[in-house]
Amino acid sequence: MELRNLGSSGLRVSLVGLGCNNFGMKLDAAGTAAVVNAAIDAGITLFDTADMYGGRGGSEEHLGAALGARRKDIVLATKFGWEMDDAGKLRGASRGYIVQAVEASLRRLKTDWIDLYQLHKPDPFTPIDETLRALDDLIRAGKVRYVGSSNFAAWRSAEAEFVARELGVARFVSCQEEWNVLNRAIERDVVPMMREYKLGMLPFFPLASGLLTGKYKRDAMPKGARLTDNPKFANRGYVNDDNFAKVEKLEAYAKSQDRSLLELAFGWLASQSVTASVIAGATKPEQIASNVEAAGWAMTAADLAAIDGIVGG
Repeated sequence: MELRNLGSSGLRVSLVGLGCNNFGMKLDAAGTAAVVNAAIDAGITLFDTADMYGGRGGSEEHLGAALGARRKDIVLATKFGWEMDDAGKLRGASRGYIVQAVEASLRRLKTDWIDLYQLHKPDPFTPIDETLRALDDLIRAGKVRYVGSSNFAAWRSAEAEFVARELGVARFVSCQEEWNVLNRAIERDVVPMMREYKLGMLPFFPLASGLLTGKYKRDAMPKGARLTDNPKFANRGYVNDDNFAKVEKLEAYAKSQDRSLLELAFGWLASQSVTASVIAGATKPEQIASNVEAAGWAMTAADLAAIDGIVGG
């Protein structure tokens, strides 16, 4: 497994990461343990979860129980900031809430430290300087090693960068954003900003919620699948005639290179200069092996140009 630095930091992560949002929801304790152990055995070091995954806390609890003594072998990333109660009181990025949230995550994960602690979404009610000072204190206390952001507009990440410099506190080293060969909106501003400030990208939804796996066909949508039955994902805009036409052409190009559509999806992201690790979920151990193998396509400039010609990059 290839290891890459997360941005300009010294934190090294596996090129393929494991998204843990299925833990505590689709997977019980035994299923979680099977996937976790398969991932570690395959060389995956980055495990990405969040306090709100798995029905608010379930993913962290299942992951912490499954890791056991293997905790020392991985880079553990989690997130905070999303609503953790129906009343809307447990959320955000204020100093008071961050101190509370990190202790809860540490307890659920059964660990003394978090390798990468990420603000899951911007908090419009808290100044970024308060958030950064609080996160810096967690680093100084040894409870957190590095910090990052998720779902940030380019201007928010740039603001955080300059505020951290001004205050002399720890800066965000990573961005976690939705990015795949069908959804390239962040290339207008977020990706150039990341290159300028040497931030590491952790793209989520690398398979466009499953559309880039090849199992979805224009006239044959499988029952029980994410894009078929789950409104949260079905309504993200991936299922349309334009995307099906692109997927058909992408699949044909991959086949012409003796590759699969899955390999194209992973290989394209892995070939982007800002990408540190491609985060993908799994519900079965065999999916781990497929994801790891798929990231092995080192694309040439000709490959990337051909794909741009198909999707309009």
